[in-house]
Amino acid sequence: MTTKTIGVLALQGDFAAHCLAVERAGGRAAEVRTAEELRVCDGLVIPGGESTTMLKLLNIEKLFEPLRRFGQTKPIYGTCAGAILLAKGVTSPAQASLQLMDIDVERNAYGRQVDSRIVSIENEGTKLEAVFIRAPIIRRVGADVKVLASYAGDPVWIEDGHHMVTTFHPELGADNVVHRKFLQLIEQRAQRPATTMRLAG
Repeated sequence: MTTKTIGVLALQGDFAAHCLAVERAGGRAAEVRTAEELRVCDGLVIPGGESTTMLKLLNIEKLFEPLRRFGQTKPIYGTCAGAILLAKGVTSPAQASLQLMDIDVERNAYGRQVDSRIVSIENEGTKLEAVFIRAPIIRRVGADVKVLASYAGDPVWIEDGHHMVTTFHPELGADNVVHRKFLQLIEQRAQRPATTMRLAG
């Protein structure tokens, strides 16, 4: 199996921790700040951070449209702010997004920084640690969206086609199960014909 190059959007947020997590999971991590760097990647991680700031930086660096086009054919995994950017609908307040996944999210719905928490969630019978920091809540999932884990009745880890999001931060924990799952999605995508993915909705 060829080692895949996983880009990590390095404009803002804890992209360094994601790079380390990708390497631990068996991928080759590459920081991405330009459209040229994006083009050589097999998949992309959008880290947590502040989604409004990240959106402004994407527009300044002229990366918004290249990122949207990338997502039509290659997998993207978004964490926290990354989940907001991938969603079809964003509230509290509303803002632009890539609209690559058929989900609606409410920003900062778990509370402020002081309300951050570490909890145990379950995926396929296995417990894993989930770190929530000013996390959004996924308020709606489309009919074809697969819920991989939930917390307090809300989806916190979902898969939509070959895209994936978590509202928690697995890069801050010791378990690599989430990043390994993303590498599996990239491998599966690589084995399929290069057709364009559907856009959310």
